Amino acid sequence: MTERFDCHHCEESLFGKKYILREESPCCLACFEALYASTCEECGKPIGCDCKDLSYKDRHWHEACFHCSRCKSSLVDKPFAAKEDQLLCTDCYSHEYSSKCQECKKTIMPGTRKMEYKDSSWHETCFVCRRCQQPIGTKSFIPKDNQNFCVPCYEKQYALQCVQCQKPITTGGVTYREQPWHRECFVCTACKKPLSGQRFTSREEFPYCLSCFCDLYAKKCAGCTNPISGLGGTKYISFEERQWHNDCFNCKKCSLSLVGRGFLTERDDILCPDCGKDI
Repeated sequence: MTERFDCHHCEESLFGKKYILREESPCCLACFEALYASTCEECGKPIGCDCKDLSYKDRHWHEACFHCSRCKSSLVDKPFAAKEDQLLCTDCYSHEYSSKCQECKKTIMPGTRKMEYKDSSWHETCFVCRRCQQPIGTKSFIPKDNQNFCVPCYEKQYALQCVQCQKPITTGGVTYREQPWHRECFVCTACKKPLSGQRFTSREEFPYCLSCFCDLYAKKCAGCTNPISGLGGTKYISFEERQWHNDCFNCKKCSLSLVGRGFLTERDDILCPDCGKDI
């Protein structure tokens, strides 16, 4: 007796018929299409075993149904783009959605590399330095007046030159006596500490931090011997080539402040009138 060979689902005999083996179980074509065949996105009909099943992102089409949603041209073996669940040929997609190159004004076709900056786009070959015409690619660039420059060209054409090192100032910088400096080049003439953002003064047009200026040039207080900077509104008393801080101009004996008062001198000392009576 011949062993039976039936469809796993409907149990009809498969002898002499086409069938599909699914998970090691035979299945007649009718059952396979009813249970397992994909449904075409375009026509809504099953994609039978005798048809080519074209798929894209878990969606399926008959070969004849796989066409552009706009112009209906076939997309089989052709590049295409997807927009809002619609498939479009490259011509239709570029006409409706592709960016226009800022330089040549032509469409940037899907699949081609484009460069973007803010709200503008360029073909990779059109994104070049305005001065040297070399492609910028992914290198740093500087925009100016709606034109793009590679960093070396921008520095040659526009950047200010530091008075100290004579190199271009590309970011930040300090202006002193109407001349540009790099922040790191604008330092104290004596100790070389940076002066940017710090209080400083100058002597013979050379900048100094307050500490160096006081040590080098400030007069010394006859009372405390510390420098009198005279900066920032600091008040001091001057008498016979000697100077005092306001707070140090006191009677040697009773320590009474003599600012705005009469006083007497005894050698290097200053005295209030009461303490000076016995001189």
